[in-house]
Amino acid sequence: MARLAQLGTIDDKRLDVFARLSEHQLKNALEVERGVFIAESHLVVDVALDSGAEPLAFLVDERDLPASERILARTGDDVPAYVLPHEQVSRLTGFHLTRGLLCAMRRPRALSLAEALDGARHVAVLEDLVDVANVGALFRNAAALGVDAVVLSPRCADPLTRRALRVSMGCALKLPWARAAEGEWPEGAFDVLHELGFECLAMALDERAVPLDDPSLARAGRQALVFGSEGPGLTARALAACDRTVIIPMGREVDSLNVAASSAIAFWQLFR
Repeated sequence: MARLAQLGTIDDKRLDVFARLSEHQLKNALEVERGVFIAESHLVVDVALDSGAEPLAFLVDERDLPASERILARTGDDVPAYVLPHEQVSRLTGFHLTRGLLCAMRRPRALSLAEALDGARHVAVLEDLVDVANVGALFRNAAALGVDAVVLSPRCADPLTRRALRVSMGCALKLPWARAAEGEWPEGAFDVLHELGFECLAMALDERAVPLDDPSLARAGRQALVFGSEGPGLTARALAACDRTVIIPMGREVDSLNVAASSAIAFWQLFR
């Protein structure tokens, strides 16, 4: 079981990882390949441990310690569990702690595009999504609705930020994913997809777009659905690299949906 350490103040330096380091600092805590992410809630910590993520330390709300004992028992006594009084936890973190538990964990090794796509038939490609909640929701949809792997553009939000991971309910640790290098985006990344036999389908408003229920899409083999950023959508270069454009037929002159909602509909229609 994790080694309990009762703390009386939020000024303890051992708590920096939970609240006083930025997401960028966490990701590069030691070196890029050995960074840290924060898992919040019993559910997400369970998923992370199931995925093989290495726990480094816990932060536990004293009030929720009895409910957290099962999770703490999943690790050895070489992992500290810092226990703070309830009123101190929210002062430290600045938010209401879901189920009274955080866990600092070692980031998994980053996959290459080839590794993430190995054996995949259905892929989601995200270009420059900046809202971590949208990224988290899309990963949750992807895991639930038939996606085998996810490809991120260089500037896409990190799926392992605390909020993205919580919104995804840990699904960013269930799916293989890879981030394209700056010099590979977009043409190099789409070249890899095409070489592996993927038809790349851009979700975008375009006069040439076909509806998602078009019979020709149902007959396709490997498919990659490509989603653009929340505001401008896909860049011209990413659109040009795709094979076709697809849309969700909608009424009442509504032209688009939130990227999380549209991804759920598209995954269900094409990947179920």
